Amino acid sequence: MSAGFRRENAFAYARSHRYGPLVSRTETLVLVDAGGALLGALPPVRVELPWWPEVADVVAEARSRHGADVQVLRLLDADRPHPPGGRVTYLAQVFSPPAAPLAPADVDLAPHPLRAPYAVPGGPAASVAWALAASGRHDLTAVQQRTWNLSMIWRLEAAGQPVAWLKQVPPMFAHEPAVLALVGGFAPGLVPTVLRAGPPGRMLLGHVPGEDRYEAGADLCAAVAADWHPAQVHFAGRVDELLAAGVPDGRFDADRFARVAEPFLDGIDGLAALVDELPARFAAIEACGLPATLVHGDLHPGNVRADGDSRVIVDWGDATVGHPAYDILRLTGELDEPGPVLREWARRWRTDRPGAEPERAVALIRPVAELRAAAAYADFLDRIEPSEWPYHAADVPARLRAAAAAAVRWRCD
Repeated sequence: MSAGFRRENAFAYARSHRYGPLVSRTETLVLVDAGGALLGALPPVRVELPWWPEVADVVAEARSRHGADVQVLRLLDADRPHPPGGRVTYLAQVFSPPAAPLAPADVDLAPHPLRAPYAVPGGPAASVAWALAASGRHDLTAVQQRTWNLSMIWRLEAAGQPVAWLKQVPPMFAHEPAVLALVGGFAPGLVPTVLRAGPPGRMLLGHVPGEDRYEAGADLCAAVAADWHPAQVHFAGRVDELLAAGVPDGRFDADRFARVAEPFLDGIDGLAALVDELPARFAAIEACGLPATLVHGDLHPGNVRADGDSRVIVDWGDATVGHPAYDILRLTGELDEPGPVLREWARRWRTDRPGAEPERAVALIRPVAELRAAAAYADFLDRIEPSEWPYHAADVPARLRAAAAAAVRWRCD
């Protein structure tokens, strides 16, 4: 999710991720002090944005209603099986005593080995201090924007205007600064500038003007596809360099997909047949002649920040070495008529790889792309504590059902 995420885009983001009708979010903050001692809970408050990781309004409401200066640490629980909306409870560290009386709270504050460094008391404050020092400026104010198991994001601003962004990610996304450096070295301006990177998972990113383009149309998608193509051609010959830089290897792995699918084989029609045919499908895709290269991994329009004719691709935590068709399918997945963008993408690859069959590769890889997404969500679940499973648990069977449906439509022959 991009650092420049804005209020008007939260609703589009939820729709683009197939979460169905939006409902309001009512948040409760359970407060702890700097030492992690439980203090109690603030009264519930309804906030405008339904998307759970968005906490700027949560922090602002705590300050305006109760005079409490807080930093949100992590999700404790929710009354819905998945986002958005509903009743959500967060843990927050408080820095100034609230004016409102606190209600008793009964929560498990025991340490967990999978808890992110920014999800514990003192964690956000330490990262903000690092970012402010790294900026070399003394006129910046830090505003908490988002926190969840995939990232923590703060906006650093001067006189109310964003100057830079602090992004901190868990170890599974530790390769993101290296990817930004690699892509930026080949195509300056295509990705955010990394001003500083440091442990654990911290990045100070330069501000990118413009808007995140959730629900953008075919013209924007076509332009992004054209922007990204030369870089994918470039990195197709540098897979060893990518792997050496820590980019995960996301090339075809039937065993991995089978492990993710196994618990759901009896409940999803067609899934077992898809898993059984994966070796043949992979061979057919490879025969189409497109190379493994750097894959963004989540190249939807909301991860593109545009300002006039300028476009910057953000949020590279899902980047892997893999098949280039993954990105064009994600980029065009919400378009009513993706055909023209796909045809131009295929034309470019035929020019750069004479004899390749990019259209056939796209047709064959559709269910594999859904399996890849299911496996990514399953990886998230394996690497986060149980209280945060609602962020991703429903996505695994949803993507497996989509994979089976795509395999019925696009048979491997």
